[in-house]
Amino acid sequence: MPFIIRSYRRFPVQCPVSYNAGTSQGLGTVLNFSMNGWKLSGDVPLEVGQTCPLTVTLPNQESIFVDAAIVRWVRGQEYGLETLAVDKPTQFRVERIVQRLEQAALERGE
Repeated sequence: MPFIIRSYRRFPVQCPVSYNAGTSQGLGTVLNFSMNGWKLSGDVPLEVGQTCPLTVTLPNQESIFVDAAIVRWVRGQEYGLETLAVDKPTQFRVERIVQRLEQAALERGE
């Protein structure tokens, strides 16, 4: 896999997630996220190039729905997903969470 510089910083989290993989519903945990991507561990396999919707419970206990994310890489039961489609209010909520995480990282000197 070629080295690619990410356009957004990723932040470690532990957020419950549900996702649809074809006709199966998967459950798992979002391990990190950014403005446009997610790393998750899940119980239903995904394949590179597959798209799926996600429902994520964010650190503030707010649930958001991502209409479509595409699987960019797979390592065992961990998956890197890029957000393809999300409504504007959801994108705004994700931006707010990322801003809070950035501020917390700055305060910790990271």
